[in-house]
Amino acid sequence: MLADAAPTPYWLDRPERPDPAPRLVADTEADLVVVGGGFTGLWAALQAVEEDPGRDVVLLEADLVAEGATGRNGGFCAASLTHGLANGLDRFPEELPELLRLGFGTLEAIAAAVERHGIACDLERTGELTVAVQPWQVDELARLHAEADRLGLRWRLLDGETVRDEVASPTYLAGLEDPDGVALVDPARLAWGLRAACLRLGVRVHERTPATALARDPSGVRVSTPYGTVRAAKVLLATSAFPPLLPRISRYVVPVWDYVLMTAPLSAEQRAAIGWRGRHGISDAGNQFHYYRLTADDRLLFGGYDAIYHLGGSTDPRHAQRPETFALLADHLVRTFPQLDGIPVTHAWGGVIDTCTRFSPMWGTAMGGRVAYAVGYTGLGVGASHFGARTALDLLDGRDTERTRLSMVRRRPRPFPPEPVRWGGIQMTRRALAAADLHGGRRGPWLRLLDALGLGFDS
Repeated sequence: MLADAAPTPYWLDRPERPDPAPRLVADTEADLVVVGGGFTGLWAALQAVEEDPGRDVVLLEADLVAEGATGRNGGFCAASLTHGLANGLDRFPEELPELLRLGFGTLEAIAAAVERHGIACDLERTGELTVAVQPWQVDELARLHAEADRLGLRWRLLDGETVRDEVASPTYLAGLEDPDGVALVDPARLAWGLRAACLRLGVRVHERTPATALARDPSGVRVSTPYGTVRAAKVLLATSAFPPLLPRISRYVVPVWDYVLMTAPLSAEQRAAIGWRGRHGISDAGNQFHYYRLTADDRLLFGGYDAIYHLGGSTDPRHAQRPETFALLADHLVRTFPQLDGIPVTHAWGGVIDTCTRFSPMWGTAMGGRVAYAVGYTGLGVGASHFGARTALDLLDGRDTERTRLSMVRRRPRPFPPEPVRWGGIQMTRRALAAADLHGGRRGPWLRLLDALGLGFDS
């Protein structure tokens, strides 16, 4: 299966990939500098100029737009701002109805922007299917369905026969369908379309231009790069899991590597063998979970399960290739769909996720409110980044909005401990999560301690 897999993200391996924007090679000034050309940075720049067409915005990207997490994910564009309903119930129970409303509004705003700017990113409003693959997960799905029903969500609980009739996997024991909360996209094409929209509206985009330092300046903030500086009234940091310009962010966010396989297009016979008429995005209900989906040309993307943290928080691009994880995922793919045994994998890659202890984004400001940031999406940033960017812009502009009043926005998660305790704690947590999956979902002493402290580790 893996013999001929290209070591690059499928989404980025396209002839329509845009030519790089020019490096910044001189000093300049702007009203707003956005640091980071992933989804948060792109949405921030676009919303800033749409709201105020006269605003002079510069976007700095250290590599190429979509080269980081934005072009390496599964393309699940979720309405959830809380990394799923269960996490929202655990961490933001009083605000959850409002967060659900804002999340659905965010998904609608993304779809509207895609249409408004003519972005061809294969957006499909498929919904999502969560499947139980162990007996203990059946009860978890039933509990979650009851909570969704209480909150007025249109979720549907499926027994084993019904879910297997929908998607023909022998591993499925039950399913929970969310018909409204997830759209599937081609993430690279979405990012490239947002980049094109920014350029059309006057945003000055500089790729291959890493921001190396922030400093106070009489005009506001000075952003240094290797070949020039930008002086700006305000700066929005959207650096995801990569080393931040504000050291304080490192206390709250760790870079976790996640891995993905992409198969060749399924034949008509293979598609018929697995069913999947609704084309939902799918994830299983384990602590170590998989996520998978079909692409527009009926390839199967299959990823997740093995969340890897390296000592010191390394984001070295060499970590994007991990043969032992690719082999594990290939084995799990065939267990899930024996009908696809032997299907070629055309691409195998890894990407880094900005994980925080509450599994959902956090915000903050610095330098007297002249700098704002949004980070920590923990794998659900394709959709939540639109909300993260909008909220960070509100904070920069000093606005009192329904977003900035949220305790989710005003409160930070608990920080991770320093190294090497951080690395040791994450390894213990990974082992404990695997043990829980093997023992009926029962959370051992270590996981119960983390729960009591409000700490967590996830991808």
